[in-house]
Parts: sequence; C-alpha cells; structure tokens
Amino acid sequence: MKAFDHRKYRAAPVINLPDRQWPNRTITRAPRWASVDLRDGNQALLEPMNVGQKRRLWALLVKLGFKEIEVGFPSASQPDYDFVRWLIEAKQIPDDVTLQVLVQAREDLILRTFDALKGAKRAIVHVYNSTSTVQRERVFGLDRDGIIKIASQGAAMVKREADKHPETEWTFEYSPESFSNTEVDFAVAVCEAVMDVWQPSAEKPCIINLPSTVESTTPNVYADQIEYFATRISRRDALILSVHTHNDRGCGVAAAELAVLAGADRVEGTLLGNGERTGNMDITTMAMNLYSQGVDPELDLSNPDEIIAVAQECTGIALHPRHPWFGELVYTAFSGSHQDAIRKCLHQQKEDEPWQVAYLPIDPKDLGRDYQAVIRVNSQSGKGGVAFVLERDYGLVLPRWLQVDLAQVVQKASEARSGEIDGASIHALFRQNFVVDQGAVALHGYQIRHEGGHDVVEATISENGAQRQLHGEGEGALSAFIDALMRFSGRQINVVDYSEHAIGAGTDAEAAAYVQLNINGQRYSGAGFDHDTVSASLKAVLSALNRACSIAGEAMAA
Repeated sequence: MKAFDHRKYRAAPVINLPDRQWPNRTITRAPRWASVDLRDGNQALLEPMNVGQKRRLWALLVKLGFKEIEVGFPSASQPDYDFVRWLIEAKQIPDDVTLQVLVQAREDLILRTFDALKGAKRAIVHVYNSTSTVQRERVFGLDRDGIIKIASQGAAMVKREADKHPETEWTFEYSPESFSNTEVDFAVAVCEAVMDVWQPSAEKPCIINLPSTVESTTPNVYADQIEYFATRISRRDALILSVHTHNDRGCGVAAAELAVLAGADRVEGTLLGNGERTGNMDITTMAMNLYSQGVDPELDLSNPDEIIAVAQECTGIALHPRHPWFGELVYTAFSGSHQDAIRKCLHQQKEDEPWQVAYLPIDPKDLGRDYQAVIRVNSQSGKGGVAFVLERDYGLVLPRWLQVDLAQVVQKASEARSGEIDGASIHALFRQNFVVDQGAVALHGYQIRHEGGHDVVEATISENGAQRQLHGEGEGALSAFIDALMRFSGRQINVVDYSEHAIGAGTDAEAAAYVQLNINGQRYSGAGFDHDTVSASLKAVLSALNRACSIAGEAMAA
C-alpha cells in the first residue's frame, strides 16, 4: 500500500465567513435551469452524438421545459457549428427558449461563434478562461493581471461582435473556469473586470457562472465561496448568478443545492448526470429533490421512462438501477419489514393529505411507477419460486421486471385458492396474462426494408377481426413497429426494457422475447414466442399493448 499515501494531498482551504447566512435558509422555488447536455454532456462521450441523436435530445429538453439550452462549442467543432445553423435555419427554437453556446476568450473563436449564431432571435454567448492558481502557474505562466487581461479582452470582443448584430437579443455569460479552485477574492476581481466591459444593468443583466469544474472540497465550502462572491460583487442586481457543479466527490447535487441557498439564481447541469469524469450535476435529481419538498421544479419529469430511453440512446450510458428517483429498483422493497410498513401506510394514506408513507419519499405514481413489493426467492425456498419454476420446467428466463408483474398475478391466484400453486398453473397464468399476441390485436404479417439509414416496416394487423395496414420507421425493426403502432393508436409508446433468449438448441430452437412498454405514462409487460427472433419481439409488443387495452377497457385505436 505504499503507493496509496494520503500525505501527498492537502485539504482545500476554507473561507473565512463568520456571518454566513445560507445554513438558515430553505429553497422555496426552483432556480433557472440551464441544460448543458448537448455541450458538456456531449464532449464527455466516448462516441459524440450524431445529428439524429442531437435533434432527438434537443426535442426532449424543450419538451421537459428547459428555457436555456447550451447546444455546443460551434467555434471548435464543425458538427456543433452545423447543429447551431440547423436550429436557426430550420426554425427549431421555440420563442420562449434561448440558445446558448460556449467559446474561449480568443478572437478567432469568438468570430466563428457569432458567425454560427447569425439570424438567431435570442442567444447566450458563454465566454470563459481559466483562473485557478494551478492553471495560472503551471499552464499559462501568468500572474493575476495577465488572467484579468485575457478575461477583459474576451469580454470586449464578445461585446464588439454582438454590437454588429442588433437584430439578435444577446445575453453575455462569463465563467472563471475552475472557480472553486480560485482564490475567491481574485474571482471577484476577474468578474468585476468583465462587468466593467459589459456594463450590465438590472434591465439587461449578464450571467456570471461560477463552476466547480473539478469538485475538490465539501459542499459547504462551495456554498461559502458562492455567498462570499454574492455579497462582495458590485452591481449584484445587474447579474444572474449561476453555478455549474461536477460530481468528482459525489456531491454535485448537494453543492448546487447549497449554492442556491447561498445566493445562486441559476443552475447548469445535465439529465441523469452525464458529463466528464464522474459527471455533471444531475438536474433530474435536484429537480425531484425540490418536488419531494413541495417545491414546483418547473420541469415536466412525469415520464422518466422517456427521459431514460432518450438519454440512453443518445449517450450510450445505461442508468444504474439505484439511481435517485428514476432507477429501476428505487420503488422496490425486498425486506419483509419494509414491505409490511409500506403496505400499512398505503392503506391509511388519504388523497387529500400530505404524503406520509414509510420508505417511500414520494408517491411512485407521480412518475408513472408502481410500488413493487418483492420477496427474493431461490431454488431452496419451496414456496413462491415463480421464476425458478418457469426456468426449471419450461426454459423461460424471465427478466426481473416481468418476474415482478407475474409474482403479483400468482400471489392473487394463490390467495384465491388458499394454498400453493404448482408449476403448470404458474405457466398457465403466465401465458394467459402476458402472452396475448393473438388477443384483440393480432399480427398477420410484416415486411421490413432498410432505406435512408433507417428501417421501414409495413405490417398487417387485425383489430377485433378487422384488418389494418400499418407503416412505421425507426432504427431497427422494433423501433419501426413501435412507430407504426403510435401512428395508428394515437398513444405515446416507449420501450422501457427488452430481453430475449432461445428456448432449446439447434434448428428447432424457439425464440422468447420479453418487452416492457410505457404506454401513456403506465408500464405494461408482454411476451412473445416464435422461431423467428424479430417475429417474437413484435408479438411481445402486441402482448403488452393488448394487456394495456384490456386493463384500460379500450380499443387500440383510442
């Protein structure tokens, strides 16, 4: 363990702030949110997003209610430049949404940035330079005056170029990069110099963004830095104080929350915390934290399955099952005592009273989820080994989420019989409830072709005996079929999870497919079987859809 020596590190300096006020405050309203998914989040990916992924993520961010979205670094990346031009020229920016772009304090990059923004109705130009001690001394070899000069010159160039385009409503943003590792009095001095150039006012404020570029201390120290800055900077009413935290110590959300208590007006972050190293501050987590305290987050997070699906498709990063609020296992209790407490609280919970349920900080239904009480069983349990029995006797390897749904069906049947249920009965219940591809809606045939970089499906289905022709497009047969069903049914359908395996071996092996869909905010599971894997997956989708229609008592084309 000689290489693991804590003595090579030193504690970050604390701030002398004996009159600090933030510990006595509470957050009573949401901050201004700014998404940096398409810039900070994108630059952290092993494979940066393609055009289609950027467009889909942009659409999601707008749908969720973000009003300020940083979309890229157009001066440093041709794809970012092209994406900015597409947003402007294709008129993809709603009137209440402001485009934000990042640029270093360098003239050639600033010129390129304004060229990318030509024709924008409204834009935030976010300029930055590094100010920390280690950057000054070991990267740039400059003293404090040299760093202030870079910042002032960058601010002047931004103002000069903006003045050439009065048709655009400009907002200027400045970040002293690595603020949290900068002497706080020097950070104030640098920002004062920038504001001297921009001359902001209460009617036309600038944004001063104070990033914890690398989280290196506890959140309370960062809060002290923010309060020190907020109470020492001049023209406080002429600036919007913004923060941008990272998660190197696992405290990105906590640091942002304490920063808001300390005076921050605005918070930059990403969906689900994507970003460099351990990630950016997770806006979904902070927003849900506010929601759980009775504060309107001013973002629509009611369909987390859609957020997870789009984020995963665009970033290639799967969500951890224990992720705060949105993780797959968040509303599942394995402990018998927890299950008992939750059941008792739910039985007493009234609709017109504040939420008070043990072990559940919010009502899962707010996020389209259900409370799942699952007792883990194994091959030695003797009772309730539903998944074990199906795998042992029928070769069915059910994914966990389908085990949950089936266990509830089996439990009800067991209670009705007042005794044990054998393997054949469990299998019959499984097929009766989850293999319903020949229900009200059935698949009669389909064709798939690849054109224009995506798949096109033409399918023939019957609904209560009447045949219908469906058309859909997507990346893969499953995605195209889902698109076809959404067009026909008018429902919003997202794939939450999918699993498949072979039953048996050789040429006679059958494919088993399992799918969990989010249909209009509710989850439904289905299974399908066929000797062809694609057919099995499409049948699984129809099983889930038939199950949803049966539970809701509706026809598919609602």
